[in-house]
Amino acid sequence: MTTGLPFDDIRALIKNMPKADLESAELAKAHEAQLTKPPGALGKLENISEWVSTWQGRHPPRVERTVVAVFAGNHGVVAQGVAAYPQAVTAQMVANFQSGGAAVNQICKTFDLGLKVFELALEQPTADITQDAALSEKDCAATFAYGMEAIAGGCDLLCIGEMGIGNTTIAAALAYGLFGGTPEEWVGPGTGVDTEGVKRKADAIRRAVELHKAHLSDPLEVLRRLGGRELSAMAGAILAARMERVPVLIDGYVATAAAAVLFKLDPHALDHCFAAHCSAEPAHRKLLEKIGKVPLLDLGMRLGEASGAALAAGIVKAAVNCHNDMATFASAGVANKD
Repeated sequence: MTTGLPFDDIRALIKNMPKADLESAELAKAHEAQLTKPPGALGKLENISEWVSTWQGRHPPRVERTVVAVFAGNHGVVAQGVAAYPQAVTAQMVANFQSGGAAVNQICKTFDLGLKVFELALEQPTADITQDAALSEKDCAATFAYGMEAIAGGCDLLCIGEMGIGNTTIAAALAYGLFGGTPEEWVGPGTGVDTEGVKRKADAIRRAVELHKAHLSDPLEVLRRLGGRELSAMAGAILAARMERVPVLIDGYVATAAAAVLFKLDPHALDHCFAAHCSAEPAHRKLLEKIGKVPLLDLGMRLGEASGAALAAGIVKAAVNCHNDMATFASAGVANKD
């Protein structure tokens, strides 16, 4: 069986996703036209504020409670020699996030963003995808549901990121399983493996996709067979945000691979999402093209941990503040063009 009751709940949510609020979009456009600047002078910032209003379903838009959610998981495929660091580093970095010592902590502090870190059974890595499915359907669906709790307590902007030794191999496996091509098109150095390491990654995902090929027409089966806990949880968080009208900023290659599962279920499933940045992982740009996303930033970053998404959140906040708090021609007594 490639489907069952646990995944049926996810499919039902996909069928009932809220659509864009076009009335809020029109209000945002009308207000933007009255601000003390030439039309289009703020470029993409104008598109961003309209996007926030559209998906929050209100005008004016607000970005006052941003949540940066970092999901951490471990992977059995590390046994194939695909990672530059030992698996213990995942838990060590989680501790670093929790003590405030990571890059994402400093970015969150800079822009006054809330950070949540979700540790997903690090002592129990997923199965090696070259030997077995990463997760059972029950565990995959349960982890997906757990990820949906990322917005519990409320937020008005969600940033999605991850930590997991070996998870660029998992991202490449998902991309290959979802979109085809060759393994070599989807693999890269990750956290710093050498040329031989990249070859091992390509070989591992080739064997994994061959093992599971009979089930890969279903994106949720791709997720459970080739994915991991943090990717399942990120997909869940993105879908929960859609259901609650919370715009989402997707971080790097791994987060984009998780989002791509939803895209393959429904090409409109990511309409409430922006790609925060394009990372230096070679296949990230290709994957963004597959899901039809243009990144807000392109800074050569490849850290993960939602660092690019948190940085982009600062731009989103600035865009919304400009939209809401700039004077209009009328309030400032400035003559508008004829």
